[in-house]
Amino acid sequence: MRAMTYPEYGNPDILQLTDVPAPKVGPGGILIRVERAAVNPVDWKVMAGGLDPMLEAVFPVIPGWDVAGTVEATGPDTPEFSVGDRVAAYARKEVVHGGTYAEYVSVPAESAAVIPADVDIDTAASLPLVGGTALRALETVQLSPDDTLLIHGASGGVGHIAAQLAVDYGTTVIGTASPKNHDRLREMGVTPVAYGDGLEDRVREIAPGGITAVVDFVGGVLDQSLALLGEERGNRLVSIADSEVEEHGGRWVWVRPDGGRLHYLLEKVSEGAVSVHIDRTFALEDAAEALEVSKSGEANGKLVIDVTR
Repeated sequence: MRAMTYPEYGNPDILQLTDVPAPKVGPGGILIRVERAAVNPVDWKVMAGGLDPMLEAVFPVIPGWDVAGTVEATGPDTPEFSVGDRVAAYARKEVVHGGTYAEYVSVPAESAAVIPADVDIDTAASLPLVGGTALRALETVQLSPDDTLLIHGASGGVGHIAAQLAVDYGTTVIGTASPKNHDRLREMGVTPVAYGDGLEDRVREIAPGGITAVVDFVGGVLDQSLALLGEERGNRLVSIADSEVEEHGGRWVWVRPDGGRLHYLLEKVSEGAVSVHIDRTFALEDAAEALEVSKSGEANGKLVIDVTR
């Protein structure tokens, strides 16, 4: 099969279009014929060796953790899926090797979810990592409709999904973003606020009754978050970017593959409660360019690799 691979840790320019064997399918797995793979910052961070202390790598590595496509084959212990099903998955595994920038990827059945008929393939591929992370953060903070939630980075890849989910839940949401993205947040039902110096005063002016929960998707905002929450913070402070929150009673969270949660997110897209903004798509052989765009921070939305091109 065609796949983008890298032979060692390095920058995106070491990616090569290669021909490698299609992955095997275990008893509890499915083989997906990939139509789309989405790009996430973690892809080039893993490629640079950023997760080497945590995850073993077997070279050559195929990057990519987000996928949408069609079930090509199933293991004998996967009654919930059939050949031909349209599925999406967060395809992270405990060993860095067989990712989604390829014509086929195998994933455990519990990582995948069937895509509703009215959800397009680009959206389905773009949702697993960012959507799962957003949902995990909101669950960890134990969000309720009575909360006033501050989201740091509300217009970013994870933040804009979290903002939509929280608004759909009935929560009052304030979100930090650069001024150019404020109208976009207002359209979601979020009250925007500029980040940077003076943030605490701006938030208190918007929410004189106080903030009851904070989720941080950018890092570097711990002092501001602590000041706004006060002493009774418990698990009301969650970050995906700053592990130091745990020293102050907060929670540092990751997300693991979970087909059930992904199914919930895809249904939210189908209902119209959640949308994913797609910036642009790339052919498989142009994956290195896609990663460079991601690294540059210039993307305004998700970057998608069209493996069928």
